[in-house]
Order: sequence, then structure tokens, then C-alpha cells
Amino acid sequence: MSEHYEVVFSCFLRDDTPESVLTALRWHMGMDVDHPQELDDEVDDGQLESLLAPDDNSALPGGDVVSLRRTVQEFTTSGARHEWELFARKDWLDDSMLHLDGLLALLAPHVARSGYGGHFRDVYGTAVTVFTFRDGTYESIDDW
Repeated sequence: MSEHYEVVFSCFLRDDTPESVLTALRWHMGMDVDHPQELDDEVDDGQLESLLAPDDNSALPGGDVVSLRRTVQEFTTSGARHEWELFARKDWLDDSMLHLDGLLALLAPHVARSGYGGHFRDVYGTAVTVFTFRDGTYESIDDW
């Protein structure tokens, strides 16, 4: 029997995030059918499935939610400053948790703001593990 986890990503990515990273995110979110060439080895080996695509059979109240959009963060004298807003709330099976580090490593170098980046928890538990981003890296903090 598999364990279920609520996994949440909530962060902003810099506007200059490489297209290859955005393409990988769109594939993970189910927005693009063809997996990115950068992920060929992992996908062809059967090691990686799209991790953020919404599932109609989600065990989470309210279901899965995913969003990636370019938004204006502020207006400056040189014009609007944009960032990519990433929000995802997904029901993951325990097997998918093996790929969390890879997804965090994909995002970390491009995160626009240090601090909270999301969390995960067993859907039947109350203990939350938060992940934070700082200086192009990430770390997890148990029992936030």
C-alpha cells in the first residue's frame, strides 16, 4: 500500500529563468505533452513521470492545483519587473518523493527570493517538512 503526501511548491522564479527550465516545469505540470530533451535519459529509463500534472483522483481536499505564470512584481523607472510565479499543490505517492530533490535542484538556482519555497506532509499526518531556498540552493526543515 502506498503512502500519500501533500507536496506544495510556492515560489517566484527570476524572469531570466532559462527556457529549458520553464519547458521542464511545463512538462511536469502536464502543459506540454512532449518531455523536454534535457530529461530524455530519466524519462526513457522509466525513472521519471510528470510530477506536477493535476490528477482528477487526488486524495487532497479541493484536488490538485498547479500554476505557472509570468507576472508583474513591480513598476520601476525602467519599466515593469516580471517574475515567474510557481504554485503547485499535489497529491504524490511515496515513489514520487524520490524525485523531490531533483525538482528542487532544478528550481533552486532560479528562485527570485530567499525563504519559504513550499512543504510536504503525509496526508494523514500533521508534521510538515518545509523547504527553503537561499543563494541558489535549498534545504528541508523537519517539523516546521
